[in-house]
Amino acid sequence: MLRAQGRAVHQCDGGWVPVFVDQEQSISIMSVGFLLENPDEAVVWRGPKKNGNAAVRLPASPSCPRGTHESMRESCGSCAPSAPGFSALIKQFVSDVAWGQLDYLVVDTPPGTSDEHMATVDALRPYSPLGALVVTTPQAVSVGDVRRELTFCRKTGLQVLGVVENMSGFVCPHCAECTNVFSRGGGEELATLAGVPFLGSVPLDPELCGSLEEGRDFIRDFPKSSAFPALFSIAQKVLSQAPARLS
Repeated sequence: MLRAQGRAVHQCDGGWVPVFVDQEQSISIMSVGFLLENPDEAVVWRGPKKNGNAAVRLPASPSCPRGTHESMRESCGSCAPSAPGFSALIKQFVSDVAWGQLDYLVVDTPPGTSDEHMATVDALRPYSPLGALVVTTPQAVSVGDVRRELTFCRKTGLQVLGVVENMSGFVCPHCAECTNVFSRGGGEELATLAGVPFLGSVPLDPELCGSLEEGRDFIRDFPKSSAFPALFSIAQKVLSQAPARLS
């Protein structure tokens, strides 16, 4: 989506250097995908690496023929993972990355309430996270999963900024008629029952999908899209609830 495939993560005195996606360096990202030699490689971690008792890093050993490694992808037979006792990768992405001064740190997590979500909340807790933005699709199966995520947020003391309903109807590009492919209103109903803000509905839009897959600027290229006002309104509501807090 951000045309950052194939980029490598380097180290500096302050930690890992995130990947910048623009010349102004206004947006920086970090992903486990940058640490993989093969983009098709599956990441299967268990035990210490997953739950926080081992660091995921390959420092140069005294016998390393290179002495140092320029990027996190590089390794050699003389170097081994560091011993248990450091944070796991999720925590390292928060504390060991040289983020610099930020307006916002956005963490994109998959659906669910797994160990990874708990590790993410624990890693962010010292920095007083602003809250969680919860996204669902309208159908009952998705709403049921998200209902458990709202319970997770309450139990962990994480404020819910609001609920967004994605894939909320398909607007025909020819006649502008809206067809509710996955029903409609499930996200708004969930927000009402949970007592949290409903931020809006985002319709299905082939132009949005295409621009994301090609790494294009959707807002600039498709200002007349039916998804544009929905996304703009949601962003404004989030920003009004969570003003930028420099850190």
